[in-house]
Parts: sequence; C-alpha cells; structure tokens
Amino acid sequence: MRPNSSAGLAIALVSEHASPLAALGGEDAGGQNVHVAQLAAELAGRGHEVTVYTRRDSTALPLTVPMLPGVTVRHVPAGPPEPVAKDRLLPFMAQFGGFLEREWAQAPPDVAHAHFWMSGVATLQATGPLRIPFAHTFHALGTVKRRHQGPADTSPADRITWERYIGLSADRTVATCRDEVAELTAMGLSPARISVVPCGVDPERFTPVGPAEPRGRWRHRMLQLGRLVPRKGAELSIAALARVPDTELVVAGGPPPGELERDPEVRRLRAVARAHGVAERVRFTGGVGRDEVPRLLRGADLVLCPADYEPFGIVPLEAMACGVPVIASDVGGQRDTVADPGTGRLVRPGDPLALAEAAAGLLAAPRERAARGAAGRRRVLTRYRWATVAAATEEVYRDISSRRPAPVSGTA
Repeated sequence: MRPNSSAGLAIALVSEHASPLAALGGEDAGGQNVHVAQLAAELAGRGHEVTVYTRRDSTALPLTVPMLPGVTVRHVPAGPPEPVAKDRLLPFMAQFGGFLEREWAQAPPDVAHAHFWMSGVATLQATGPLRIPFAHTFHALGTVKRRHQGPADTSPADRITWERYIGLSADRTVATCRDEVAELTAMGLSPARISVVPCGVDPERFTPVGPAEPRGRWRHRMLQLGRLVPRKGAELSIAALARVPDTELVVAGGPPPGELERDPEVRRLRAVARAHGVAERVRFTGGVGRDEVPRLLRGADLVLCPADYEPFGIVPLEAMACGVPVIASDVGGQRDTVADPGTGRLVRPGDPLALAEAAAGLLAAPRERAARGAAGRRRVLTRYRWATVAAATEEVYRDISSRRPAPVSGTA
C-alpha cells in the first residue's frame, strides 16, 4: 500500500558519478553533487528515509556510509573501484542496475529518483520489473552538449537515444528550468509528464554575514567557481580581466591544490593569462571543500558565471545568497535565476568584451553593486530555498506513487 500524504517515504536517490560526499571542483564534481546532497538532507528533515546510491570509486570506501540522520550513502560496486571519467561509465551501468534490482527486490523504496542520464539507465533497469515509481532529473542534456561542443563532446554515441528512452519511460521528468522543458518537448516528451523544480541553496550556510577570504593587493576581486572544464568559461573570464584594471580573478575549482602544476587545464589557462598580460592577477585555488565556498564568495565583489551553456547552475544562487552580484552568460537555467538588472547582469555567451563591460560597470558603482547583491539575497529567500525545492519534489513523489501499483517485494 502506498503511504498516505503525511507518512514518510523510503526514497532512493541514484547519482552514479556525483557522490554527495565528494569535494567540489573536480572534473566530474560540481552542482549535481550539491543538489543530491542538499535534496537528501532536506527530504530527511521532512521525515523521509533517504538512501543515495553512487558508484564506488575507491577501495577505501565502505559499502554503506551514514551521511546524517535519515540519509545513508550506498557505494555501488560497478566497474573498477577507482576514479573513472563519467563519459566512460556507461558499460558499468548494467552492473549498477543489477545491484539496485537485487537490493530493491528485497526492500523496495517507495520512489526512486535518478540524477543524470546514466543513473537513469541503471534505475530504469531496476524500477521496470519491480514496478517502483520512477522520477528522473537529467541535470544536463546530450542534445544541448552536442550542439555546443560538437566534435569535442566526449559523451557516448547513444547518449541522446538513451535520454529520450529514459524520458519516455519515467513516470515524471523533473526539469530544473524553463529552458530545459523546451529541450525535452523537442525530444518528444509530453509536457504533462514534466514538472519544473529548480535547484536550491541553503541561505543559512550561504549568507552575507560571516568570514570572508582576505583580500590581496588589488582593489577589486572577481571570482569564478566550479568545475575547471572549458565550457565553464574561465578562459573568457581571463580575457575579460585584461579590460578590468586593478582587479584580481580567483578561479576556484579543479584538482587538489598540490596537483595544480600538473593539471593540463590549469596550464592552458595560465598560458592564456600570460598571453593577455594578466598572469599576476589570476589565482587558482584548486578544488575546494563545501565549507570553504561561502567564505570565497563573501570575499568577492563579483561572481562570474560565463559558461557556454549551463543546464542550471548552482553557483549563481550561492553568490546571490551571499549578497554578491552575478554576471552570467544568458543561457539555460541562468536565465531563470539571475534577474537582469535587478540581481546582476546577463551577457552574450562567448563575448569577453560584454563580460568586461558589465564587470567594469558594476565595480565602478559600489552602491549599485550593493543594491543588486541585496536584491539577489531576497530573490533566493523567496524562490530558491532547499526547503521549497524539497517540498515541490516530495509533491512529485507522492503524485507518481499514487498513480502506480504497489512495487513487487520479497522476490529474488
């Protein structure tokens, strides 16, 4: 029997490459990790029992790790117990799905929610025969990635075919922004089976009040935070910096600090900085822990989010919650989160001059910058709290659970 509207649910969150326990800023560690971790915590706070399934990528990881009260992380043995780039994980999803099917046959969750398309491949393998309600969040779509990256897209060749199949098979697709809904309907999904639930932010952790990263010798500081991959636009930020005097750019993310010198992307970006004559004004921090992020944000005058494309983008929300204006490319979910001109600026993607002009304008106007920062904080409080996100997600779970027959249990 399905739980009634007030009963706690047993919820399975499947996030094959993005562990909620991972440090942020690595090649495959970013917004999805934050999303899964925060959603799990908030759902547990609402009285649900949450199990997060993620791939075991180290022999040091135990099968089960308690994350916090009501949340358990299960490290699924699928593929070698070592780091593997996410675009090479598809061959291991049958093994991942088999693990889920065996475990859920004995104790089925009330609902399974897969995050990213390969998690959907594994989850669908288990939910189909066991008749478990299945929600799916893509976080990024192969159609968009292929459109923007072309031959540089390293996704498996059949990613888009899989994504369409998952979307047509899931009880509900949970899109994170309006832009994604348009992409999904173009793929043939019914709008009636799509719900829009944005990503969120914790405004008690990300707040304007608190310690800030100390300043250096430059008058202003701009910050770019996130995975250190070309599509995030760090090269664009460096090019823009050349037109913004007396300002430093802090680039946070990437490998651990001790490995920066050996990282190909860091070396490439340092060469770009030298070519633009700003090498002394660009600082790379390496990957940062979640507890370090608010301090980094509060230490900045502006946060830059100039990605070529951005399925949603949690960094703009975190910056806004800290009262820091955002300059973002006018793409994807950033069109929903950043209100131009109220909380920051949206600029043409791929245009360093537009990025520089927007940055220089705000840096020259401290009162305007403060007003936009305060407006960003208000926007977060009214629209993007994780409590709001979790409540909307729970509503999706209960709706799809009420429409599905009870799952099969107790069978091998």
